[in-house]
Amino acid sequence: MSRRPTAFVVALLLLFTLPAEHASATGDLPGALTFGGVQRTYVLHVPAGVQHPTALVLNLHGGGQTGRTQAALTNYNAIADQRGWVVAYPDGIDFSWADGRGASIPDRRGVDDVGFLATLIGRLSHDFGIAPGRVFVTGMSAGGFMATRLACDRADLVTAIAPVASTLGNAVHCNPSRPVSVLTVHGTADTVVPYRGGRVVGRGGASTVVSAPTMADRWLAFDRCPRAVSTPIDGGKRLAANGCADGTEVAFVTIEGWGHTWPSGRATAFDASQAGAQFFAAHGA
Repeated sequence: MSRRPTAFVVALLLLFTLPAEHASATGDLPGALTFGGVQRTYVLHVPAGVQHPTALVLNLHGGGQTGRTQAALTNYNAIADQRGWVVAYPDGIDFSWADGRGASIPDRRGVDDVGFLATLIGRLSHDFGIAPGRVFVTGMSAGGFMATRLACDRADLVTAIAPVASTLGNAVHCNPSRPVSVLTVHGTADTVVPYRGGRVVGRGGASTVVSAPTMADRWLAFDRCPRAVSTPIDGGKRLAANGCADGTEVAFVTIEGWGHTWPSGRATAFDASQAGAQFFAAHGA
């Protein structure tokens, strides 16, 4: 029984190490890098026929999920194909992230997920020639918490984020080194990460988080925004401030009656993937 499976794996790994112009026609690829003595994995989607992707998006899964499930949940490959972007779906250790709340196994083990994601950004930006100012991060639930923590700690690498159904742990320090554009989306009926904040019981245990409105207010302050304006949208409202420091924007979408699920434009009028992509496109340097 031969060596065919092994040969196939080796060939695939060799293919992944080729320069971006060769990788661009390969579609979805499993990727791995060693960080902190641990092999970390991710799925990479490169639009077919795109020689030079114009942006990199990290799309982070929720607790108990994987990069592949996040790709299916958000349909973000279609976004990447439409816009000529490369998108990576990293896998968290124990299906979770060290986002600073202290409840997850990665947090308790002292895993440096900020360092891992920063290293992944560096690797993929180099491989695909992604210009500074063209790196964006989105995520669901625990992945949204991690996206926010990454922006808090490494604003030098991230231009804009779009976290969904997440805020930040009460005790997590956030002092970005520079302004970051933020689109945050939350449902008022979310019983996992309550809209009004408080106790969250997720993979690994309980934590306490700030409310969604409080998180939006913090970003408005971080980015030194003018007064935000609230406008109605189908199924909710959008609070936004343009003209923040360095041309950034902070937007906070509230979906009335929406729970702990990625808004896809099917069950609700709001599509978090399309809205996030439009937001990223508007704020790429």
